[in-house]
Amino acid sequence: MTDKVKELVSECLQARDMAYCPYSGFPVGAALLTADGAIITGCNVENASYGLTVCAERTAVQRAVVEGHTRFTAIAVTCDIKDRFVGPCGACRQVLMEFGSDLTVYLTKPDGTYKETSLSELLPLAFSSAHLAKN
Repeated sequence: MTDKVKELVSECLQARDMAYCPYSGFPVGAALLTADGAIITGCNVENASYGLTVCAERTAVQRAVVEGHTRFTAIAVTCDIKDRFVGPCGACRQVLMEFGSDLTVYLTKPDGTYKETSLSELLPLAFSSAHLAKN
């Protein structure tokens, strides 16, 4: 594990601890690695109107964009499930795809162990901006 991956995993675990999830009790953290090496974190933020809840991955993407980042190389995501690796929801996969399919994804357990995969593996045959081109 490289130092940057260790840092990314550590940051996603810390972000999970900041989750606001009074309804589901399901904290999620994400840490997004930008092309220039910055790490931007996010956690899930729930709302009593459930549809307004924002996932950790989307919070990280939105924070990154506000800070001027739109090129990403990796994301680490975690929740508090200890016995298996959990990936981003479908909506988050689609939002991440907006910024490129070559993203490395680290599915991280609470103890810091992780499984490396890719966004294109998690979202095959994805819809993208290329599909919006006129014929």
